[in-house]
Amino acid sequence: MAVRRPVDGEVHVHYGQIYVESDPDSFGPGLAEAFAGQSAGLCGAAIPGALWLATGLHTGSVGFTVEVHDEELPLDPAWEDVVEVSFRPASDESRLIQWAGEAVWELDLEETDYRVRYCAHGMDEGRRRDTRLADEPQADRYLLQFWPAPPEPDRVLRQTTESAAYWHDYARRLPPPPTPQERAEAERRARLAQEEADRQRQAAYERWQWGGTVPSEALRRVGGNIHGLLAFDAPLVHALDAAGPQVQREVALLAARRACTTAGLTDLDWVAAALTALTDGGPLPPPLDDPTRMWEALSSDPRAPRRTVGRAVPPEKARFEPPVTPGEARPVIVATTGTVPAFGSPQRMSQPHMALPTLLAAAEADPLRAAVDAVFAGVAAYGEDYRTLLEEVWSAVSGR
Repeated sequence: MAVRRPVDGEVHVHYGQIYVESDPDSFGPGLAEAFAGQSAGLCGAAIPGALWLATGLHTGSVGFTVEVHDEELPLDPAWEDVVEVSFRPASDESRLIQWAGEAVWELDLEETDYRVRYCAHGMDEGRRRDTRLADEPQADRYLLQFWPAPPEPDRVLRQTTESAAYWHDYARRLPPPPTPQERAEAERRARLAQEEADRQRQAAYERWQWGGTVPSEALRRVGGNIHGLLAFDAPLVHALDAAGPQVQREVALLAARRACTTAGLTDLDWVAAALTALTDGGPLPPPLDDPTRMWEALSSDPRAPRRTVGRAVPPEKARFEPPVTPGEARPVIVATTGTVPAFGSPQRMSQPHMALPTLLAAAEADPLRAAVDAVFAGVAAYGEDYRTLLEEVWSAVSGR
C-alpha cells in the first residue's frame, strides 16, 4: 500500500497548536470555530478546508509525521489518544503551518474528501513540561494520516490522557456550528457592513480633505493646484466655487495683478501687456504664449527685479481621524501636527519666478481653474505675507 510522508521529524509549536490550511485567502479559523459541534477534541475540522491540531507541549518542538495513504490503515495500539475527522481541501495548496506562519510544509493533497486520523503520544508529559528547550528530550509526538473517504462524523477512537479528555470536553461544550446557509448569510452581512464602513471612511476623509465640506462635482473635477490652495484656506476654495464664472475671472485677474505688483514685474512692458490682455479677455501675448519663452524673457530682461521671498507655510491642520463603527476600537492618534509646508523646507525664492505663473493660471479656459491656480500661485509669490492676498480675494468673493 502506497504511503507518502510530506512531513517526518519535528515541528515547533506555540500555544500548543499547529494547523492545516488550504484556503489561500484565509488565515484559518479561530479555536472555537474549529471545534464547534464536534464530539472529538484534538483535531478541529468544523471550518471547511482547515484543521486545528492541539498538542500537549505549549512551546517547543514535538515529534510530528504526516502520512498520505490510498486507504484506511489499522489503528496502531502504540498511540495513546486518537481521533478521526473528515476534511476536504479548499484548494490544491494544502499546507501544515506553524503558529504565525513561522514555517510551512506543503502537503500536496488533492481536492477530494479525506478521512483524517490524528494520533498523539505523551500529551500529558508535554503539558506538564509546558516548554521544551533545544537540548531537552522529546516529550510528545503526533501522527496525522489522510486517506480518501466520504464524509463521516468525527469520532474519538482512543482516549488515555487528561489532556485529550480536556479537549474532548471543550469541544462538546461548544454550540453547534452555523449551517452553510447561516455562514453565507453572516459573510454577506459582514461584507455589506465592511463596504458601508469603507464608504463612511471615504466620505469622512473627503470632508476632512476639503475642510469639512463636501466638494461639488466642479471642485472634484477642476484639478490643477486645488489641493494646494485647500491647505491654505479651504473655505475660500468653496466660496470661489459658489461665486460663479464672472467673479472667478475677476479673482484670477486680481491674484495675477497683485502678485506681479508685489514682485515688481508690472514695470516690464511684456508683463503689463499680458495683464492688459487678461483684462480684455484676450489671449496672452508673446512671450507669455509659450512658457519656455516666458522664462527665457525673465532671465534675459535686465530690468527684471531680483527680489526674494520666503516660502508660504499653510496653517496647522489636525490629522485625519476616521469614524469608528460600532464595536470597533477608536484608533489612537499619536499626535496632532501641522501640514508639511507646501513648498518644502523654509528658504528664500525668486519672487518674480513665483509671480509669473499667475498670468498663465489666469488665462486658463475654465474660470474656476483659473481662479484656484492664480490664487495658489499668488500665495507662493506673497510668501510669508500670503494672508494679505487672501484677504483681498475674500473681499472680492464676498462683494465687499
